Amino acid sequence: MARKRKTDGRTPRRALWFRTLIAITACGVAVGGLAAYRTLSDDTATERPVTMDEASRLALSRLNLYQASPLTVALTATEGGGVVVRVKGVVDYRTHRAVGSYRITGSSGASGASAPAGGQLDHGLIVWDTGGLGLAPAPKGDSRPPWQQAEHIPRSGWSARSYTTDPLDAGLQLLIELGADRPDNPLLLAQSGARRLGSDRIDGRDYERFAGPRAQGAAPGAGPDGGRSPLTYWVDGDGGLRRVTMRMQGLGTPTTVEFSGHDGRAKLPESPWGTG
Repeated sequence: MARKRKTDGRTPRRALWFRTLIAITACGVAVGGLAAYRTLSDDTATERPVTMDEASRLALSRLNLYQASPLTVALTATEGGGVVVRVKGVVDYRTHRAVGSYRITGSSGASGASAPAGGQLDHGLIVWDTGGLGLAPAPKGDSRPPWQQAEHIPRSGWSARSYTTDPLDAGLQLLIELGADRPDNPLLLAQSGARRLGSDRIDGRDYERFAGPRAQGAAPGAGPDGGRSPLTYWVDGDGGLRRVTMRMQGLGTPTTVEFSGHDGRAKLPESPWGTG
Protein backbone atom coordinates (compact mmCIF):
# COMPACT_ATOMS: atom_id res chain seq x y z
CA MET A 1 0.00 0.00 0.00
CA ALA A 2 1.05 3.63 -0.27
CA ARG A 3 3.63 4.90 2.13
CA LYS A 4 2.23 6.05 5.46
CA ARG A 5 1.80 9.78 5.82
CA LYS A 6 3.80 11.51 8.50
CA THR A 7 1.60 13.02 11.18
CA ASP A 8 4.13 14.65 13.48
CA GLY A 9 4.66 17.84 11.50
CA ARG A 10 2.68 20.51 9.69
CA THR A 11 3.25 22.29 6.41
CA PRO A 12 3.84 26.03 6.88
CA ARG A 13 0.68 28.04 6.20
CA ARG A 14 2.20 30.05 3.40
CA ALA A 15 3.01 26.85 1.46
CA LEU A 16 -0.41 25.18 1.71
CA TRP A 17 -1.81 26.34 -1.63
CA PHE A 18 1.43 26.35 -3.60
CA ARG A 19 2.60 22.87 -2.56
CA THR A 20 0.07 21.15 -4.82
CA LEU A 21 0.53 23.55 -7.71
CA ILE A 22 4.34 23.20 -7.67
CA ALA A 23 4.20 19.41 -7.39
CA ILE A 24 1.76 19.01 -10.25
CA THR A 25 3.58 21.54 -12.42
CA ALA A 26 6.77 19.56 -11.83
CA CYS A 27 4.95 16.42 -13.05
CA GLY A 28 3.96 18.24 -16.22
CA VAL A 29 7.51 19.40 -16.85
CA ALA A 30 8.79 15.86 -16.30
CA VAL A 31 6.66 14.58 -19.16
CA GLY A 32 7.52 17.42 -21.47
CA GLY A 33 5.88 20.62 -20.29
CA LEU A 34 2.34 21.92 -20.10
CA ALA A 35 0.07 22.09 -23.11
CA ALA A 36 -1.93 25.12 -24.10
CA TYR A 37 -5.53 24.06 -23.56
CA ARG A 38 -8.46 26.37 -23.00
CA THR A 39 -12.06 25.51 -22.42
CA LEU A 40 -14.28 27.44 -24.80
CA SER A 41 -16.97 29.51 -23.14
CA ASP A 42 -19.32 32.33 -24.05
CA ASP A 43 -17.51 34.75 -21.74
CA THR A 44 -13.82 33.92 -22.25
CA ALA A 45 -13.29 37.57 -23.21
CA THR A 46 -13.85 38.52 -19.56
CA GLU A 47 -10.59 36.94 -18.41
CA ARG A 48 -8.91 39.25 -15.89
CA PRO A 49 -7.08 39.26 -12.55
CA VAL A 50 -9.25 38.23 -9.59
CA THR A 51 -10.79 40.83 -7.29
CA MET A 52 -10.17 40.52 -3.55
CA ASP A 53 -13.70 39.16 -3.09
CA GLU A 54 -13.03 36.48 -5.69
CA ALA A 55 -9.62 35.71 -4.19
CA SER A 56 -11.27 35.35 -0.77
CA ARG A 57 -13.75 32.78 -2.08
CA LEU A 58 -10.97 30.91 -3.86
CA ALA A 59 -8.95 30.97 -0.63
CA LEU A 60 -11.85 29.41 1.28
CA SER A 61 -12.43 26.56 -1.17
CA ARG A 62 -9.81 24.20 0.26
CA LEU A 63 -11.01 24.74 3.84
CA ASN A 64 -14.58 24.05 2.72
CA LEU A 65 -13.46 20.71 1.27
CA TYR A 66 -11.77 19.82 4.54
CA GLN A 67 -14.81 20.69 6.62
CA ALA A 68 -17.20 18.79 4.32
CA SER A 69 -15.19 15.54 4.46
CA PRO A 70 -15.80 12.78 3.63
CA LEU A 71 -16.69 13.85 0.10
CA THR A 72 -17.90 11.96 -2.95
CA VAL A 73 -15.46 12.48 -5.82
CA ALA A 74 -15.01 11.44 -9.44
CA LEU A 75 -11.84 11.67 -11.52
CA THR A 76 -11.47 11.27 -15.28
CA ALA A 77 -8.00 10.98 -16.83
CA THR A 78 -7.16 10.52 -20.51
CA GLU A 79 -4.02 8.41 -20.81
CA GLY A 80 -3.55 8.79 -24.55
CA GLY A 81 -4.23 6.33 -27.34
CA GLY A 82 -7.93 6.41 -26.60
CA VAL A 83 -7.55 4.99 -23.08
CA VAL A 84 -9.63 6.69 -20.36
CA VAL A 85 -9.47 5.97 -16.63
CA ARG A 86 -12.44 6.85 -14.41
CA VAL A 87 -12.27 6.75 -10.62
CA LYS A 88 -15.32 7.16 -8.36
CA GLY A 89 -14.93 7.20 -4.60
CA VAL A 90 -14.70 9.05 -1.33
CA VAL A 91 -11.93 11.28 0.06
CA ASP A 92 -11.37 12.34 3.67
CA TYR A 93 -9.17 15.41 3.98
CA ARG A 94 -8.83 14.97 7.72
CA THR A 95 -6.76 11.84 7.14
CA HIS A 96 -5.69 12.57 3.54
CA ARG A 97 -6.88 9.15 2.48
CA ALA A 98 -9.26 8.11 -0.29
CA VAL A 99 -10.87 4.93 -1.58
CA GLY A 100 -12.91 4.12 -4.65
CA SER A 101 -13.37 2.00 -7.73
CA TYR A 102 -11.63 2.44 -11.08
CA ARG A 103 -12.57 1.54 -14.62
CA ILE A 104 -10.32 1.66 -17.68
CA THR A 105 -11.87 1.84 -21.12
CA GLY A 106 -10.37 2.13 -24.58
CA SER A 107 -9.35 0.19 -27.66
CA SER A 108 -7.44 -3.06 -27.56
CA GLY A 109 -4.80 -1.59 -29.86
CA ALA A 110 -3.92 1.07 -27.28
CA SER A 111 -3.07 -1.38 -24.52
CA GLY A 112 -2.69 -4.82 -26.00
CA ALA A 113 -5.70 -6.04 -24.04
CA SER A 114 -8.28 -8.27 -25.70
CA ALA A 115 -11.16 -5.80 -25.53
CA PRO A 116 -13.28 -4.29 -28.31
CA ALA A 117 -12.77 -0.68 -29.31
CA GLY A 118 -14.19 1.51 -26.57
CA GLY A 119 -14.68 -1.52 -24.28
CA GLN A 120 -13.63 -2.10 -20.70
CA LEU A 121 -9.96 -3.02 -20.30
CA ASP A 122 -9.74 -3.32 -16.54
CA HIS A 123 -11.57 -2.46 -13.31
CA GLY A 124 -11.12 -2.86 -9.57
CA LEU A 125 -10.65 -1.05 -6.28
CA ILE A 126 -8.22 1.78 -5.61
CA VAL A 127 -6.94 3.48 -2.46
CA TRP A 128 -4.58 6.44 -2.35
CA ASP A 129 -2.97 8.93 0.03
CA THR A 130 -0.19 11.53 -0.10
CA GLY A 131 2.49 8.89 -0.70
CA GLY A 132 1.01 6.77 -3.49
CA LEU A 133 -1.75 4.39 -4.44
CA GLY A 134 -2.80 0.75 -4.24
CA LEU A 135 -4.94 -1.40 -6.54
CA ALA A 136 -6.89 -4.57 -5.78
CA PRO A 137 -9.41 -6.76 -7.65
CA ALA A 138 -13.03 -5.97 -6.82
CA PRO A 139 -14.72 -8.85 -4.95
CA LYS A 140 -17.04 -10.69 -7.33
CA GLY A 141 -20.73 -10.19 -6.72
CA ASP A 142 -20.17 -7.50 -4.09
CA SER A 143 -22.43 -4.51 -4.75
CA ARG A 144 -21.51 -2.58 -1.62
CA PRO A 145 -19.78 0.82 -1.88
CA PRO A 146 -16.02 0.60 -2.56
CA TRP A 147 -15.16 1.84 0.93
CA GLN A 148 -16.96 -1.15 2.42
CA GLN A 149 -15.45 -3.62 -0.04
CA ALA A 150 -11.94 -2.34 0.64
CA GLU A 151 -12.26 -2.98 4.38
CA HIS A 152 -12.27 -6.73 3.75
CA ILE A 153 -9.11 -6.77 1.63
CA PRO A 154 -5.94 -7.10 3.78
CA ARG A 155 -2.90 -4.95 3.22
CA SER A 156 -1.21 -7.87 1.45
CA GLY A 157 -4.03 -7.91 -1.11
CA TRP A 158 -3.16 -4.48 -2.47
CA SER A 159 -0.66 -3.85 -5.25
CA ALA A 160 1.01 -0.66 -4.06
CA ARG A 161 3.28 1.87 -5.75
CA SER A 162 4.43 5.46 -5.55
CA TYR A 163 3.08 8.13 -7.89
CA THR A 164 4.36 8.47 -11.44
CA THR A 165 3.95 11.37 -13.86
CA ASP A 166 1.09 9.88 -15.88
CA PRO A 167 -2.29 11.69 -15.96
CA LEU A 168 -4.08 9.33 -13.55
CA ASP A 169 -1.38 9.56 -10.89
CA ALA A 170 -1.04 13.32 -11.28
CA GLY A 171 -4.81 13.66 -10.90
CA LEU A 172 -4.95 11.45 -7.79
CA GLN A 173 -2.06 13.35 -6.23
CA LEU A 174 -3.76 16.66 -6.98
CA LEU A 175 -7.08 15.45 -5.57
CA ILE A 176 -5.65 14.23 -2.27
CA GLU A 177 -3.84 17.55 -1.71
CA LEU A 178 -6.75 19.90 -2.45
CA GLY A 179 -8.29 20.06 1.04
CA ALA A 180 -6.67 22.06 3.85
CA ASP A 181 -7.53 22.73 7.50
CA ARG A 182 -7.29 26.51 7.11
CA PRO A 183 -7.99 29.08 4.40
CA ASP A 184 -5.26 30.33 2.13
CA ASN A 185 -4.09 33.92 1.99
CA PRO A 186 -6.29 35.72 -0.58
CA LEU A 187 -3.77 38.51 -1.04
CA LEU A 188 -1.07 36.01 -2.01
CA LEU A 189 -3.44 34.30 -4.42
CA ALA A 190 -4.22 37.60 -6.12
CA GLN A 191 -0.56 38.60 -6.27
CA SER A 192 0.53 35.22 -7.67
CA GLY A 193 -1.46 35.28 -10.87
CA ALA A 194 -4.89 33.85 -10.03
CA ARG A 195 -7.33 34.95 -12.73
CA ARG A 196 -11.08 34.91 -13.33
CA LEU A 197 -11.72 33.11 -16.62
CA GLY A 198 -15.51 33.17 -16.82
CA SER A 199 -18.58 31.48 -15.37
CA ASP A 200 -20.56 28.27 -15.91
CA ARG A 201 -23.75 26.69 -14.65
CA ILE A 202 -23.37 23.12 -13.35
CA ASP A 203 -26.35 21.10 -12.11
CA GLY A 204 -28.43 24.24 -11.74
CA ARG A 205 -25.85 26.21 -9.74
CA ASP A 206 -23.63 29.09 -10.85
CA TYR A 207 -19.86 28.77 -10.60
CA GLU A 208 -17.04 31.13 -11.47
CA ARG A 209 -14.06 29.66 -13.24
CA PHE A 210 -10.60 30.61 -11.97
CA ALA A 211 -7.05 29.90 -13.03
CA GLY A 212 -5.00 29.16 -9.94
CA PRO A 213 -1.81 30.96 -8.90
CA ARG A 214 1.22 30.50 -11.12
CA ALA A 215 4.01 28.16 -10.04
CA GLN A 216 6.88 29.87 -8.28
CA GLY A 217 9.31 31.34 -10.80
CA ALA A 218 6.81 31.39 -13.69
CA ALA A 219 6.86 34.77 -15.40
CA PRO A 220 3.57 36.41 -16.48
CA GLY A 221 3.07 36.02 -20.23
CA ALA A 222 5.74 33.33 -20.55
CA GLY A 223 5.20 29.80 -21.82
CA PRO A 224 2.63 28.31 -24.23
CA ASP A 225 -0.35 29.44 -22.16
CA GLY A 226 0.86 32.88 -21.21
CA GLY A 227 2.26 31.72 -17.88
CA ARG A 228 -1.21 30.79 -16.66
CA SER A 229 -1.57 28.02 -14.09
CA PRO A 230 -2.33 24.54 -15.52
CA LEU A 231 -5.07 24.24 -12.87
CA THR A 232 -8.60 25.63 -13.29
CA TYR A 233 -11.14 25.78 -10.43
CA TRP A 234 -14.94 26.11 -10.46
CA VAL A 235 -16.02 27.90 -7.26
CA ASP A 236 -19.52 29.00 -6.18
CA GLY A 237 -20.55 32.15 -4.34
CA ASP A 238 -19.88 30.54 -0.94
CA GLY A 239 -16.40 29.28 -1.77
CA GLY A 240 -17.60 25.75 -2.56
CA LEU A 241 -15.34 23.89 -4.98
CA ARG A 242 -17.21 21.86 -7.61
CA ARG A 243 -14.61 21.00 -10.23
CA VAL A 244 -10.88 21.19 -10.92
CA THR A 245 -9.13 20.50 -14.22
CA MET A 246 -5.43 20.06 -14.94
CA ARG A 247 -3.83 20.43 -18.36
CA MET A 248 -0.97 18.13 -19.31
CA GLN A 249 1.41 17.89 -22.25
CA GLY A 250 0.10 16.24 -25.40
CA LEU A 251 -3.45 15.71 -24.14
CA GLY A 252 -6.31 17.71 -25.64
CA THR A 253 -8.57 16.74 -22.75
CA PRO A 254 -7.46 17.76 -19.23
CA THR A 255 -7.67 15.51 -16.19
CA THR A 256 -10.90 16.42 -14.36
CA VAL A 257 -11.86 16.14 -10.70
CA GLU A 258 -15.52 16.54 -9.67
CA PHE A 259 -16.85 16.97 -6.12
CA SER A 260 -20.45 15.92 -5.36
CA GLY A 261 -20.73 16.88 -1.71
CA HIS A 262 -20.58 15.34 1.75
CA ASP A 263 -21.24 11.61 2.18
CA GLY A 264 -22.33 11.06 5.77
CA ARG A 265 -22.44 7.27 5.40
CA ALA A 266 -18.88 6.81 4.24
CA LYS A 267 -16.22 5.46 6.56
CA LEU A 268 -12.78 4.99 5.10
CA PRO A 269 -11.28 1.53 5.72
CA GLU A 270 -8.25 0.92 7.90
CA SER A 271 -7.10 -2.39 6.40
CA PRO A 272 -5.27 -1.01 3.32
CA TRP A 273 -3.10 1.07 5.63
CA GLY A 274 -2.85 -1.57 8.38
CA THR A 275 0.11 -3.73 9.29
CA GLY A 276 -1.51 -7.11 8.67
